[in-house]
Amino acid sequence: MEAAIATAVQNGQLKPSETSEMTETSNSKLEMLYMTEPTKIILDTDPGGDDIFAFLWLLSLVKQKLVDLVAITATEGNVTARKTFANSCQVLQLAGFSNIPVGRAVSLPSDSGEGAEHIHGEDGMGNLSQTLPPSDQDFDTAQPADDLLIERLNADPGNITLIAIGPLTNLAAAEAKQPGILQKAKEIVVMGGAFQCRGNITPVAEFNIWFNPKAAQTVFDSRDDIVVLPLDVTRQLVFTPTMAGAVTQQNPSSQLAQFVVKLCQFMVGTTLKYRETAGVPGFLVHDAVTIGYLFYSETLMLRRAKVQVEALGDCTRGQTLIDERHKAKPAANAWVALQVDVPNFFTNFAEDLKYLIHGTV
Repeated sequence: MEAAIATAVQNGQLKPSETSEMTETSNSKLEMLYMTEPTKIILDTDPGGDDIFAFLWLLSLVKQKLVDLVAITATEGNVTARKTFANSCQVLQLAGFSNIPVGRAVSLPSDSGEGAEHIHGEDGMGNLSQTLPPSDQDFDTAQPADDLLIERLNADPGNITLIAIGPLTNLAAAEAKQPGILQKAKEIVVMGGAFQCRGNITPVAEFNIWFNPKAAQTVFDSRDDIVVLPLDVTRQLVFTPTMAGAVTQQNPSSQLAQFVVKLCQFMVGTTLKYRETAGVPGFLVHDAVTIGYLFYSETLMLRRAKVQVEALGDCTRGQTLIDERHKAKPAANAWVALQVDVPNFFTNFAEDLKYLIHGTV
């Protein structure tokens, strides 16, 4: 702290007379000097139990003024377009951020995959949607997601990060409508793929990529620095009822806390049914890894690679491939995460969720 004070005085940010009266208030002033601008983000999502936990983590960072959540673009995937739109609106309403606009999913191609209601419940929220405040945004009049993406990226090129935690239909549609638009994102962070592990929808494919593999390939072809967070790391991220109890214990009677606990219980049930955690009573918070990457990057190790998507094969639809042969590979298009620091990931996740839940009604 003394070194920081000296630097602030040297730079003219603090007066010498202020340093002798450093109280908690003036410490806060010093902290403000070193704050960066909030990260501008558009979240593309198909809630979805694990999507919702990623969503809530992001909203905690909004509450901490670390994120400027520009918009949500709902995409069809885990459940239908109407349900992902309604779920997004309800999560925003529940957490106190109903002012954030939500775009509705673009239409799907005829060969898209089927949803995952068997994992996430018929409503995508563990069949808890009826216990939450109703959506205050209308699906039929909402802006289409591709138009919303194009509008916001054109208005602020190079400054908005896209987090994509569902099928990549919306991003691909925006790129098709205005070629080069995805280049205007500061960064694109994708939860998807499986490289050195089995798939979760077929033996070789991860759900988000499998659902619309042509869209995924369009996104990977759009630039050479896509960040990919695959099942290779997310299969290690098991969130347990004990963790849910810990993050809600300061305010257990709030509606948000009760929702977190009940959604966790539902997801644990379906996860155990489908044997995704080797019998450990918990569920995989796949999508939360995107938030970990952006704000706690020390918890992940990534490698450079060229990611390709199998879009045509009957048995291999949605498979993601990287070439690990020892030969020159000059056409890399992505950074792929293959290692995660699980204890520290969950330390950060839990503390930020506590911050969001504390003080809610």
